[in-house]
Amino acid sequence: MVNNFMSSIPEYKSVLGWHRLQWVLDPVRYLETIKARGLDIVDARGIGFGAPMILTSHPQTIQQILTSDRRQFSVPGHLNRILSPLLGEDSMIMLTGSAHRQRRQLVMPAFHGDRMKVYGELIQKITDRVMGQIAVGHSFLGRDAMQSISLAVILEAVFGFSEGDRHDQFAEKIKALTEFFRSPLQSMFLFFPKLQKDWGRWSPWGSFLRNRNEIDQLIFAEIADRRADLNSDRTDILSLLLAARDEQGQALSDQELRDELLTLLFAGHETTATAMAWGLYWFNRHPETLARLQSEIASLGNDPEAMDIFRLPYLTAFCQETLRIYPVAMLTFPRVAEEPVNLLGYTLAPDTIVMGCIYLVHQREDLYPNPQQFRPDRFLERQFSPYEFIPFGGGSRRCIGEALALFELKLVIAKIAMEYDLQLADSEPEKPRRRGVTLSPAKGVRLILKGHKRSNRVPSSPVATVA
Repeated sequence: MVNNFMSSIPEYKSVLGWHRLQWVLDPVRYLETIKARGLDIVDARGIGFGAPMILTSHPQTIQQILTSDRRQFSVPGHLNRILSPLLGEDSMIMLTGSAHRQRRQLVMPAFHGDRMKVYGELIQKITDRVMGQIAVGHSFLGRDAMQSISLAVILEAVFGFSEGDRHDQFAEKIKALTEFFRSPLQSMFLFFPKLQKDWGRWSPWGSFLRNRNEIDQLIFAEIADRRADLNSDRTDILSLLLAARDEQGQALSDQELRDELLTLLFAGHETTATAMAWGLYWFNRHPETLARLQSEIASLGNDPEAMDIFRLPYLTAFCQETLRIYPVAMLTFPRVAEEPVNLLGYTLAPDTIVMGCIYLVHQREDLYPNPQQFRPDRFLERQFSPYEFIPFGGGSRRCIGEALALFELKLVIAKIAMEYDLQLADSEPEKPRRRGVTLSPAKGVRLILKGHKRSNRVPSSPVATVA
């Protein structure tokens, strides 16, 4: 029955039919093969889920998928369980229907409104602290430095602390856990559950589980301390979650809190760190963009307000182009057809999984001429719809931290552009590579700190951070 529905949709072909292995190890080549065939829709059932699945890069089709009423498409959280070893079973991305909606409404205020002013001051302070630890003349990995910044910001948002022993313990353990999936080969543990075997502390998965348990201990200890001393004046996300009650008056359990906190910690800093690292790469790869950024930021005078920086048009276009050319997330969250659905002239059977391909949308020649060229001006020349430029997904599963991520990206890029003189340490172009379920710079964007641009800037206790 299903084959009759989907038989006419072009199918992705790979060597020996090893679709999923190619998708895991070299997703960019996988997607570029689809692009080369000029396909707006493709049968990609081989990459996983054990069910018929299609990818589409057609903006109007993606709009239909993400905004249709629930009679056409559902958003089942269980299809995101590839991440359950990291995030657990009770996080927001695993929830469905009203449970997902209520949890999202609960967390959303922490990423908007008055909190942004607090975050603005914090982001600039942390950027100075991280960059001040790099000695002039030494090389460092931009991806690592940006992760230190974004992790400190999300720890403040989630727990309300940006320094101290607890901050340092969380930062150390979270970095260790995320590094487990830093390469395509190590990412295979997520995509092939049969590899998830604990053969002891020195086995890969055994080491991962022990690192995860150490983070769990920190989180449960923090939850216990907060429950013992509730403070209604606190505005961090943990405090909001502790005070929350569902329609039956029930509070979140410790396990539900743990899963939600881990989701926010990982999703809230890994992707932003990657985007900021790409930003450093592009303005060093194309000095003319750096000059325009510096001129625009300088027009605001000394010590501009964070929101004034955020609204700068060329800085906005630069960050949009950074998010476009190599989007951190390659796919939207999966939807499932609830009834026979027509997409681009093809009829899909019920239970067909449908995903929008963010990477391929951003590589469309009809939207972005010469899409491999980094050209921020395209965002000044044209306004793109939410289904033509879609780095944060869309619909009910749109990234909840989008506002904070954009705010952080712009402020960090602006501050580093104005105050730190950097140089790429490698003349070879940086390429995207799988990191877990995302794309990240393959070599980490190695840079050299040549100096500080403001004469009154004195770094505190500079040390080399060579990786």
